[in-house]
Amino acid sequence: MSLSKRNAVVTGSTSGIGLAYARALAKEGANVVINGLGAASDIEKERAAIETEFGVTCLYDAADMLKPAEITGMIANAEAKLGSVDILVNNAGIQYVSPIEDFPVEKWDQIIGVDLSSAFHTIRAAALGMKARKWGRIINTASAHSRVASPFKAAYVAAKHGIAGLNKVVALELAAYGVTSNCISPGYVWTPLVEKQIPDTMKARNLTREQVIHDVLLEAQPTKEFVTVEQVAALAVFLCSDAASQITGANISMDGGWTAG
Repeated sequence: MSLSKRNAVVTGSTSGIGLAYARALAKEGANVVINGLGAASDIEKERAAIETEFGVTCLYDAADMLKPAEITGMIANAEAKLGSVDILVNNAGIQYVSPIEDFPVEKWDQIIGVDLSSAFHTIRAAALGMKARKWGRIINTASAHSRVASPFKAAYVAAKHGIAGLNKVVALELAAYGVTSNCISPGYVWTPLVEKQIPDTMKARNLTREQVIHDVLLEAQPTKEFVTVEQVAALAVFLCSDAASQITGANISMDGGWTAG
């Protein structure tokens, strides 16, 4: 499969799952716009590596996912510089854990803004061009928490359930225009962020590294294995293919069986 004539925007893509999406799409020949937080030198290193390794154009846009004007500006800039936005991957996300009675209002607003509202703004900005070209792929990183809940994650669970609903509406509206919209819902994914949590959890719970991984982090996943960023990205690439043109409005679980029960 080749995406050599396609242009992609991936939010939250300076590390982790988002960076894996960007690299996987670039490997198939797509030009990509990456977006997210981090040290400028680290971001430039990743951007340049994508261009060098895959021979595509890779741009960085620092749009703040809490600022609608910057989000729509990012889509407009991508269209101006690359000619189109054919593939949109909504991956930006943040998390905060707290009992509901203590959940800070500002954290609720931030999580709903980044994890849900930003996807509305990107899709709203990109949809017209996709409809006009009669082709588009919208992929939303949801979560196992778009299907089931966990305590103390009110905003995150609400946002991910919201993404699943938004995805369905977009799929129905754009179905006749050759544009698909789907959610990928991973369980626990092995990322540097997850790995960094292990030592603190070992200390707090007096557990070994293996116990933290299998009995805490992977308790909900029957396979007792992490999903990898490469697996998530490979599914996204498939959803961009012609073979997936009749898959739209789906919420595809990749969670080691977490939500099977």
